[in-house]
Amino acid sequence: MQHIIDRFISYVTIDTESDPNSATTPSTKKQLVLANLLVKELKAIGLTEISIDKNGYVMATLASNVTHDVPTIGFVSHYDTTPDFTGKDVKPQIISNYDGKDILLNAAQNIVLSPKYFSDLLLYKGQTIITTDGTTLLGADDKAGLTEIVTAMEFLVKNPDIKHGKIRVGFTPDEEIGRGAHHFDVEKFGCEWAYTMDGSQIGELEYENFNAAGAKITFKGKSVHPGYAKGKMINSMLLANDFINTLPKGEIPQETKGYEGFYHVTQLSGSIEESHLELIIRDHDAKKFKKRKDFIHSITLKMNAKYAKQFGSDIVITEIKDQYYNMKEKVVPVMHIVDIAEKAMRNLGIKPLIKPIRGGTDGCQLSYKGLPCPNIFAGGHNFHGKYEYVPVESMQKAIDVIVQIVQITASGDYVKKDKIVKIKKKSISKRKKQ
Repeated sequence: MQHIIDRFISYVTIDTESDPNSATTPSTKKQLVLANLLVKELKAIGLTEISIDKNGYVMATLASNVTHDVPTIGFVSHYDTTPDFTGKDVKPQIISNYDGKDILLNAAQNIVLSPKYFSDLLLYKGQTIITTDGTTLLGADDKAGLTEIVTAMEFLVKNPDIKHGKIRVGFTPDEEIGRGAHHFDVEKFGCEWAYTMDGSQIGELEYENFNAAGAKITFKGKSVHPGYAKGKMINSMLLANDFINTLPKGEIPQETKGYEGFYHVTQLSGSIEESHLELIIRDHDAKKFKKRKDFIHSITLKMNAKYAKQFGSDIVITEIKDQYYNMKEKVVPVMHIVDIAEKAMRNLGIKPLIKPIRGGTDGCQLSYKGLPCPNIFAGGHNFHGKYEYVPVESMQKAIDVIVQIVQITASGDYVKKDKIVKIKKKSISKRKKQ
């Protein structure tokens, strides 16, 4: 356990915040500090074919120790942290034998991590929990995943009696700003399938995610002295407000769950003359996803038509860009890769929590690049903020799951065609019932 804690803390104390406004890859040079540390660690634990390319993508190999043919599989995590909350000067706190009560993160600012609000904490009573000090995020998203993959590979190197095929590991920058897989060389990675270790609660296993788009909307106004403004002034900030109020009231992140999609306003700034609104659009269903984007365009058209005579040109300018798509379409045809992960968890006494991702991972983009890539829990909770925490025991279990997956894959049983078909049909029908 201490080895896992030490490795995790060495990662989270390095600031790797990504920057959506940067055009470079990685988006921030400081990410390369951790990337280069990972290269050194992979060499130290005995992996081969270690590389880091000009964009900061790290890859390495654990060679097969069996003589029969085994598919090459991979494990992927990202090393950047979100720009939504500061990741500078992270000071982790270790809570041993958690007693189920409030955890005081920061006495000076009276910041408390309480099971009364975050009830999942009670799942980990008696365990060792790593928290923030209340002033930064923790970075378990996804440095817990990094820790688990590196530690699992180290364990396999030290225990050659555990049979496995060729394993590839990959670490990416800029996942938090939607670019983690943009420059990922799938052909170089050379795997039949892979798993991202980027989920949350222990047991999570996901092969569905949102279809995602981002919208940037500009509102044009007319500034006139307020004493003489009647019939002349157009306040762009009020236009933005009208636009937001036209969105369905209940279709926002805090009012939705499961397969329910949403609109989420992420940024608003402006003046009388010009305002800028940014929002994200999410839905698991492709048809509903298209309808949501069409709805944004319809609001734009109506507002422009309303002010056409007064303004003389469009006052609302909307740009929508797709960001990623639901990986389900690419994973279901090879459903045995999900069943292998599910079996690995059950072998370890972990109840699989199979549910859709209300977000995205590198895996969804990688799946569309030809590398089917379900997502497995990394153990953390409350990502992207000061209440983030991770139980060390969950990281230990994630390491065990990785080891189980490579063993099951190496066993070769799943490659029997009749068994694959049987597993696929059973799993898909089971998922539909759920």
